[in-house]
Amino acid sequence: MSQQVDNIQPSYPLFRTDEYKDNLANKRALYEERHPQEQIDDVFQWTTTQEYQELNFSREAITINPAKACQPLGAVLCALGFEKTMPYVHGSQGCVAYFRTYFNRHFKEPVSCVSDSMTEDAAVFGGQKNMFAGLENAKALYKPDIIAVSTTCMAEVIGDDLNAFINNAKKEGHVDQDFPVPFAHTPSFVGSHTTGWDNMFEGMARYFTLNHMEGKAPGQNGKINFVPGFETYLGNYRIIHRMMKEMGVGYTLLSDPTEVLDTPADGTFRMYSGGTTMDEIKDAPNAITTVLLQPWQLEKTKKFAESTWKHEVPKLNIPMGLEWTDEFLMKISELSGKAIPESLEKERGRYVDMITDSHAWLHGKKFALYGDADFALGMTKMLLEFGAEVSDVLVNHANKRWKKACEAILAESPYGQNATVHIGRDLWHFRSLMFTNKPDFMIGNSYGKFIQRDTFYKGEEFEVPLIRIGFPIFDRHHLHRMTTLGYEGGMYVLTTLVNAVLEQLDKETKGMGTTDYNYDLIR
Repeated sequence: MSQQVDNIQPSYPLFRTDEYKDNLANKRALYEERHPQEQIDDVFQWTTTQEYQELNFSREAITINPAKACQPLGAVLCALGFEKTMPYVHGSQGCVAYFRTYFNRHFKEPVSCVSDSMTEDAAVFGGQKNMFAGLENAKALYKPDIIAVSTTCMAEVIGDDLNAFINNAKKEGHVDQDFPVPFAHTPSFVGSHTTGWDNMFEGMARYFTLNHMEGKAPGQNGKINFVPGFETYLGNYRIIHRMMKEMGVGYTLLSDPTEVLDTPADGTFRMYSGGTTMDEIKDAPNAITTVLLQPWQLEKTKKFAESTWKHEVPKLNIPMGLEWTDEFLMKISELSGKAIPESLEKERGRYVDMITDSHAWLHGKKFALYGDADFALGMTKMLLEFGAEVSDVLVNHANKRWKKACEAILAESPYGQNATVHIGRDLWHFRSLMFTNKPDFMIGNSYGKFIQRDTFYKGEEFEVPLIRIGFPIFDRHHLHRMTTLGYEGGMYVLTTLVNAVLEQLDKETKGMGTTDYNYDLIR
């Protein structure tokens, strides 16, 4: 083969050498039994038509690339946000391998998570024996202070009872009676990763506070609880820390995985690092109230905080963009009695200045987007504030109330009048929209690159460039450290969007003597 020890090449350009091209051509001719290229192209062209879109949107029996992940993935992320906590999945080893590699590829960090490796016998007889051995081994080997248990499809289909299994494990001495083992049932075949996060957080709150409310009352510790929900931009945790410290507000961020998912390379491996402490979650009922940073994905958490902690959870939107960040900070000021400091007022002013500088380039540009419910709502709001037009908003796992809320936001702006909101739809539906209702750009996670390539395959004039904002992002580095919340997050999103527009403009006007009319250097 063409690889040489002194000239190791990646797949590209290695696979473009003559030797590999011949090898791949032989494989195609002898083994693939593919249809003629003309027929493939005819079918491809048909899938870009309005006729196909109508058929595509009428399907009911199959989901194609669902634009969501499963519940246990969210449960693992929630557990990682608590100090010295080992996420434990009651299910097969393959499921946990998926969760770990998914986060590995996004965060570029090792992610600790264990399973009790249920196999065929457990599927028939139940997984209690696996739970006994798994809890005992996880505690002995990894020495966590908390083991947070969630489930996968197999355990849920056969009806394993986590509460009974964990209690039995303690009765038989596999773990100490007082060792914390909070849990949540997280069936993968319903809900999504955001549901799983919500379920796991409610499980943590229930374990540490439900039967320990005596002597606790709202406002006793003078703090405000913040619950982030399924959040993969590490900068968003940090922006909450920074804004609250600048305001002088006492607060607790309930689930904070920033340290364990962004550890320094200094020669020391940290299986556990940072996170919300056990004392902080136990003290959470004593806070003034609980603020949900992503309220559309935290229904169980909201219900628990209101019914058990007796908190009046404020009705706020995700603090993305100008208006919703203003509302967020004013509410925090009202709750805490602390004034919004000059530093944040200046930051807001700089953000407004940036919007003014970039407005001319974003005005009239059409964007389609997909992602989680709160993110998509916040991104829609930001685009409208920037003067950009929204064509389509797609969220697979949102409900009808969310759809009405999104449509109301769009209806309030002249830039949202031609937008359509899609719920229960997947990325194959989104692909159809990129051909039949072509925007200038789409916003979403890494999976959108395949849609971009399909639009380009039809012809360069049909290409819809992807702007990568969301989760997961596998094919770009370090974006997970950015922020989308607050004024700082707005600056990052605005910078990303306007420079994508300018990059595309340069791409379209680089023809020497043909399209480079003004030799523009300044934009």
